[in-house]
Amino acid sequence: MMEAKYVYGFNEGNKDMKSLLGGKGANLAEMTKIGLPVPPGFTISTSACNDYYDNSELIRDEIIKEIENYLKSLEENLNKKLGCSKNPLLLSVRSGAVFSMPGMMDTILNLGLNDSSVLALANATQNERFAYDSYRRFIQMFSDVAMGIPKYKFENVLDDAKESKGYKIDTDLNSEDLKEIVTKYKAIYKKEIKQDFPQEPKDQLMLAIEAVFKSWNNPRAAVYRKLNDIPHNLGTAVNIQSMVFGNMGESSGTGVAFTRNPSTGENKLFGEFLINAQGEDVVAGIRTPQDISSLKNVMPKAYDEFVKITSILENHYKDMQDIEFTIEREQLYILQTRNGKRTTTAAINIAVDLVNDNIIDEKEAIMRIEPKQLDQLLHPSFESKALKNATVIAKGLPASPGAGSGKVYFNAQDVVEAKGRGEEAILVRLETSPEDIEGMVCAQGILTARGGMTSHAAVVARGMGKCCVAGCSQIKVDEYNKEIRSDDFVIKEGEYISLDGSSGCVYIGSVKKTDVALTGSFEKLMNWVDKYKDIIVRSNADNPRDAAMAIKFGAQGIGLCRTEHMFFDEDRIPAVREMILSNTLEQRLVALEKLLPMQREDFVAMFKVMDGKPVNIRLLDPPLHEFLPHDDESINHLAKVMGLQVSEIKRRIIDLDEFNPMLGHRGCRLAITFPEIYEMQAKAIIQGAIEASKEGIKVTPEIMIPLVGEVKELKVIKDMIKETVDNIIAAEGVNIPYTIGTMIEIPRACLSADEIAQEADFFSFGTNDLTQMTFGYSRDDAGKFLGEYVNKELLEKDPFEVLDQKGVGKLVKMGVQLGRSSKPNIKLGICGEHGGEPSSIEFFYNLGLNYVSCSPFRVPIARLAAAQAFIKNPR
Repeated sequence: MMEAKYVYGFNEGNKDMKSLLGGKGANLAEMTKIGLPVPPGFTISTSACNDYYDNSELIRDEIIKEIENYLKSLEENLNKKLGCSKNPLLLSVRSGAVFSMPGMMDTILNLGLNDSSVLALANATQNERFAYDSYRRFIQMFSDVAMGIPKYKFENVLDDAKESKGYKIDTDLNSEDLKEIVTKYKAIYKKEIKQDFPQEPKDQLMLAIEAVFKSWNNPRAAVYRKLNDIPHNLGTAVNIQSMVFGNMGESSGTGVAFTRNPSTGENKLFGEFLINAQGEDVVAGIRTPQDISSLKNVMPKAYDEFVKITSILENHYKDMQDIEFTIEREQLYILQTRNGKRTTTAAINIAVDLVNDNIIDEKEAIMRIEPKQLDQLLHPSFESKALKNATVIAKGLPASPGAGSGKVYFNAQDVVEAKGRGEEAILVRLETSPEDIEGMVCAQGILTARGGMTSHAAVVARGMGKCCVAGCSQIKVDEYNKEIRSDDFVIKEGEYISLDGSSGCVYIGSVKKTDVALTGSFEKLMNWVDKYKDIIVRSNADNPRDAAMAIKFGAQGIGLCRTEHMFFDEDRIPAVREMILSNTLEQRLVALEKLLPMQREDFVAMFKVMDGKPVNIRLLDPPLHEFLPHDDESINHLAKVMGLQVSEIKRRIIDLDEFNPMLGHRGCRLAITFPEIYEMQAKAIIQGAIEASKEGIKVTPEIMIPLVGEVKELKVIKDMIKETVDNIIAAEGVNIPYTIGTMIEIPRACLSADEIAQEADFFSFGTNDLTQMTFGYSRDDAGKFLGEYVNKELLEKDPFEVLDQKGVGKLVKMGVQLGRSSKPNIKLGICGEHGGEPSSIEFFYNLGLNYVSCSPFRVPIARLAAAQAFIKNPR
């Protein structure tokens, strides 16, 4: 039996080994393989991380031995030794998850320094300042990551040292200053841990490896995985790499660059670098870096080599790359490459460009776009006229495009709480850190005083589709007093600002927004999408405005028109209330006659907008008490209008009250009790269809009866509707094709779908109610506990957002199979919220549904998800 292997040298792996080596380790191995200048090292695999958790958070002896063997080989290769007092080897210890999780887990640099090796490093490099700068960095990172000592305790010492000497930036500190800082850092460590700072490098290494393993389960990493649908059981690899130094003086530096602009997709090198710095300085935003293009003037040879390597990497990986590099005494080293995080606009532009350049094909371009990302494109930006009148109070770096307005908050938790109160909030920080992740998720936008285009705030905001203005040095962010200041203004917590992530401008107050234009590369991509998708995408729309929006976004019909929403207008509600409160059939018919022309005109307008596309109309569904007033002023007004006693109206309201209205007198049950209501709606639909057809509009109404659980309910209502409609058609002497079907939203309907199909022309699965009734969760109240269910992993996802395929999905599958066993050509669709959720769409496609339907703004998402489902599994 082959012995398990847990450690791999960079020369043993390749880019296809991500599940074992993590993304970073696999790419370090791949770059080594193709001959790029990668500092040598080895990767401790994800299987070792999982083994660590399986063994009660202990690294087993056989894995420690394997690590030691690879360390020894690295030392021999470089002719350096960890902890050596003459020629010390220093290491970086970095996490490397299977899927990129920027900033979410932990890194330790300069490992191997102690009171002896720091002297050796100073002597070997003839650079005492560099040696002690590296030592103070290592103590802080090790103390924070491996031992849990808060960073601010060290940062306060650093800030005090700079302030006492009048220094502005870290590089102003000289070697004597740094020696004092190191002494104070070690004192902090001893006070917190009750031990001296560890001097044995192998102890440092094992503690660091363990810390990276533990970082897989830190809160911010768990939140990031949850947000990005990354499984929690993958584990992280650990990359042990020989250090190269960007902080060795003016001939050294470090940077991050993208092979294309990650905000726009422009085919131009985009990045930043810092002279005399280490990598964390760039991504943490501690100093504002220089644009990558200026490296050409500072170190032309290194710049030219870097440009050449970026081209090699993009062509090799066939995608835009995010590259970390260090220059040590003008020698270039590549520390990482990965597919770069990008905005949706950039993702689409890059994918289309790569197709145009024959690097990838149309199907690959479609698969490159995450459907949920399209949400970034489908929401407003600032209106140009409003921007002209808005007051710019500062300008920073346009780190992530988009528009956001909200109240200013300076703490991530405050933003989370503000969102809970229904407020729109902007998170304002000196610089964001990974601990701010939840606040960033809840914010409308992010503003930082420090940091560049590749800082933590910028990278994470782009991935989330949040607008972000970074490095806004024109403002002073006072997190203690909770205010933003400049020479000209003060903005306090709770006051409104607006951010334009495309220009970097910060505006006072809330600026009006407008819709975006979906043209150019987006239009081209969506044309490819429509070429490959093999399921119709419709939209839910209850009025002509929403229907027009749906058409704009590419809907092929209306999958759900909720007629009760047509009754809520102020001029209609009195007639609805009159109908509900009527004591006799005659009184109710009078009220319905008032409603008939209103509904008819609605349908005429809807049919005109859809211009021949199918329109699925659900007859009245909600509980009647929803239409009734409940405050005394409205009740008194209604009594006066209807000529009734207030007491009589109050009595009727009490009569209509239900303990569980969602399972009560609604849907088809309403029509069994008051058939005249559905009769009026059937008249309005067919009269509207006839009127539209006379204007040359092709009309194909689909009349949907809701909440059917027994075939006899459907038959009696269908027969009544059919008689009403056929009589009108015959009287008018026209031919209007129409169909009558039902909404499958009760578990019993799925179980008896073969019987129901005999009376139905179509099924539309209403998965919102089907989920509610299958789980026994109230849609209106489940929010009180479902978050905890997901957090505690009792449920993988909120089942009202992502279809529960194991339970509710089985019922849908049963409904499809039974329905088609009885009527093979029955039309099947889905009109719940799941009709716009990508994984649910793939499930419905694989079941063979004819169409999905979702809200207008989710139509492009559904189209893309449908095309991806076909590409994965053509039928």
